[in-house]
Amino acid sequence: MKNDPNQSLGFIMNDVTRMIRREFDRRAQEIGLTRAQWTVLANLLFRQGLRQNELADILEVQPITLARLLDKLEADGWVERRPDPTDRRAKQLFLTEKVNPVITRMRDIGKGVIAKATDGMPQSEQDQLKAWLLQMRANMCNKSVLKATDNA
Repeated sequence: MKNDPNQSLGFIMNDVTRMIRREFDRRAQEIGLTRAQWTVLANLLFRQGLRQNELADILEVQPITLARLLDKLEADGWVERRPDPTDRRAKQLFLTEKVNPVITRMRDIGKGVIAKATDGMPQSEQDQLKAWLLQMRANMCNKSVLKATDNA
């Protein structure tokens, strides 16, 4: 059927993303992590030194919501807020050594979820899929592409 949403690239990508996120949530919950916590930790793993407001923008949450979550992660000894050397009003965020075992578990969970999602796909096809997704992300990050498609 031509109008079948199950054949639409957008619907398929959304469904796969939702299912991967749900599976990661389920497995992360087994080690005591909420989606909000693992999302913050994952972002800081790859973006050490982000300001709180930058992380709130990336996560698309209100700064006060993020501040409460960071309070908990800081109390657990997993995240550290440091003064920004270029702006005394701002705080930069860093992971601590104490969170390393949690990060290791998160990476293992992530590998397991992706292995489940790509089961039966040869490595060459996984590599091609990754290349296509990277291209799509680059396309969507291009402001001129966004403006052109916003008017369509």
